[in-house]
Amino acid sequence: MYNSVKVAAISIKPKKWDKAANADKMEAFFVEAAKEQPQVILTTEGVLEGYVVMEVIENRETAEKLLDIAEPIDGPYIRRFQQLAKQLGICLCFGFAERIADEAYNCAVFIDHNGEMCGKYHKTQLAEGTHPSWNFNRIGKTLRAFDTPIGRAGAVICNDRWNPMITRTLVLDGARLIFIPSYGSKSKGQNETVLARARENGVPIVEANVGMNLIISKGEIVAYKWGNDQISTAVIDIPEPPSQEIARYAEQEYLQLQKPEMEKRYRKTMEKLTQ
Repeated sequence: MYNSVKVAAISIKPKKWDKAANADKMEAFFVEAAKEQPQVILTTEGVLEGYVVMEVIENRETAEKLLDIAEPIDGPYIRRFQQLAKQLGICLCFGFAERIADEAYNCAVFIDHNGEMCGKYHKTQLAEGTHPSWNFNRIGKTLRAFDTPIGRAGAVICNDRWNPMITRTLVLDGARLIFIPSYGSKSKGQNETVLARARENGVPIVEANVGMNLIISKGEIVAYKWGNDQISTAVIDIPEPPSQEIARYAEQEYLQLQKPEMEKRYRKTMEKLTQ
């Protein structure tokens, strides 16, 4: 009923506005994490450009500067990590500001072990809100899962995790695993929220936050590490998609346990009656 997969999360803290330095740092950490031979490695939100949108909103920098640093989906930095994924033979997932024409979106991308792009996602719940004039901070309009070598998956980005409807929609679209690249809260409440998203949907979650990694499998925390630039590796159990075959297997697995468990409970009941 489950497919066991080794995954890694890296809590990279990027340098703002320095895409070249951040890319070098990402590559070094991906190579280091690859030594544990995970099948997929996740790192943080906005890791390429340093998550700089608030600097524009607060008028410390210009929208033009953000658009200049935002990366097209077929840009040289994305191609660099497609090549790295192929070289390592490991899937890579990370967040960045994506430029589409004269607009920028908060994006997460998933690249498979052959260097092929499996899917991308645009953040749909922005803590700062949005405005029609903010071409540097457009909001996502779709919630879609995507197929990967380890199963159908979905991505939510940072503030998205607080809204159960977002994760639930991805699971209803077939996601059996959720990735969360983040650059936000590391509070107890955020940990409880991510745990709730995993438990209410019955799927594992891998989160890489700036300053913290959190990996959940079968509704329990299997890896947690505090601090910037930390690598966490764990095995998660990805549930198989619902089917009659899987349901009958689960039924038989339960029924094999049913008789001895009921006998044990019967003996306890009889013992109480004779006391």
